[in-house]
Amino acid sequence: MKKTQLIALIIPLSIAMVNCSSAKKGKSDYVEAKKISYTTDVKPIIANSCTPCHMPPQGRKEPFENYAQVKEHIASIIARVKLPKEDRKFMPPMNKKPALTDDQVAVLVKWQQQNMPE
Repeated sequence: MKKTQLIALIIPLSIAMVNCSSAKKGKSDYVEAKKISYTTDVKPIIANSCTPCHMPPQGRKEPFENYAQVKEHIASIIARVKLPKEDRKFMPPMNKKPALTDDQVAVLVKWQQQNMPE
């Protein structure tokens, strides 16, 4: 008789504990991704690292002076900043500007993944 009562008590407690721990896990693992925007996050990186070469009238390369132009070229921008520094296609050129940091590259990648909001 005592065995039956003990089992009857353990089963509901076990179910309650499983449900409580999984609910906590779901909430603690949830992290809201930061929304990256051109104006606040991407534009300052481009302005700092791509001027004057990609900013008319001084720049004679693909222009990156506005949202539409950067959006159009984001795949090639990301590809070029990820190249090894020794590669002649690496951007920005070593003798002109410092390389983008890993965090700056991550911002560009996230912006592209988020469908490039303005």
